[in-house]
Amino acid sequence: MNIVCADLEGVFIPEIWINVSKHTGIDELKLTTRDINDYNTLMHHRLEILRKYNITIDDIRNVIGFIKPLPGALEFIFWLKRHTRLIIVSDTFTEFADPILEKLGRPTLFCNYLTLDHLGRITDYHLRQEDGKKKVVESMQNLNFRVIAIGDSYNDINMLRKADYGILFKPPPNVVSDNADIPVVNSFEELKNLVSVQIGQEDVKLV
Repeated sequence: MNIVCADLEGVFIPEIWINVSKHTGIDELKLTTRDINDYNTLMHHRLEILRKYNITIDDIRNVIGFIKPLPGALEFIFWLKRHTRLIIVSDTFTEFADPILEKLGRPTLFCNYLTLDHLGRITDYHLRQEDGKKKVVESMQNLNFRVIAIGDSYNDINMLRKADYGILFKPPPNVVSDNADIPVVNSFEELKNLVSVQIGQEDVKLV
């Protein structure tokens, strides 16, 4: 039995923090896990910037409301759910996720959560568990699933390497060069074809 564990941002939707940076004009928020491989370092940097500029959860939700799935993402998700199982495993937060899930047809999402003060300022973040993406894969394997993992950034690498088959989707050159042994695809058609082989659906068309 197969199951797919896939990242969210950079795979199915644009990067949330890059969009927040564009909307607010705060360049310091452009950094993502494509740039910094230590997630805790990245989040501490983000919280410091949010405090500095008094950015609240509502400001971020307003940006998220305009985010649309990447071209081809919905078609791929619907195809995937017809032929196997999907869990989205993300380092985003439950406080961000609801409008995004609605646009993606409400797939299952495992992610983290935030602490907010009475003014809606983000005061802290909490990981569901350390190295949570890799542990989701391990848990599925312990349930006798064969796991295919999809990601694009440094924070996905442990998940991809633990999976029975890992795939990098449209990764930046630095992630590719640091992980040259992991297969790379650059379109949903390529991704569908590679996943099809892994789940034994080589003749299925993306419709």
